[in-house]
Amino acid sequence: MAVVIFLPASSFALDAPKGEVILTVTGKLDHPNVGDTAQFDLAMLEALDSRNGTMETPWTTGKVEFSGPLFRAVLEAAGAHADKFKLIALNDYAAEVPAEDALKIDSMLATRMDGLPMSVRDKGPLFLIYPFDTDRSLYNEKYFSRSVWQIKTIEAE
Repeated sequence: MAVVIFLPASSFALDAPKGEVILTVTGKLDHPNVGDTAQFDLAMLEALDSRNGTMETPWTTGKVEFSGPLFRAVLEAAGAHADKFKLIALNDYAAEVPAEDALKIDSMLATRMDGLPMSVRDKGPLFLIYPFDTDRSLYNEKYFSRSVWQIKTIEAE
């Protein structure tokens, strides 16, 4: 039997995006805003609880500052609840990420690198970044394989 993690609902309804949609959340949602999906533009994502961190990663040269909403804040805004989430990239690469990676780890959906919006060419518009700057035990293949870039969709499975 699967354990289903429920993320608490936010106290407000999720508004429809006004700008270009860069993320769609599907599946088990309590706060859809477009049909049965939760869609986000950049402004909506950047208005959520966020973090920034300067760190080295296997995909960048030297230390880079990433910033963006906490993964859990995005899931909470959508009212997404599941025991795992499937992150799907623009090229259809996908990785399954356990809910614990959002709930217990300050992982973020980076929207900016060194203060600039992340372009598709530079792994944007969204890149799941673990807090390698504060927890070096995460710096390993297990978390590298979950660090999807060019994220377009999150499925609550």
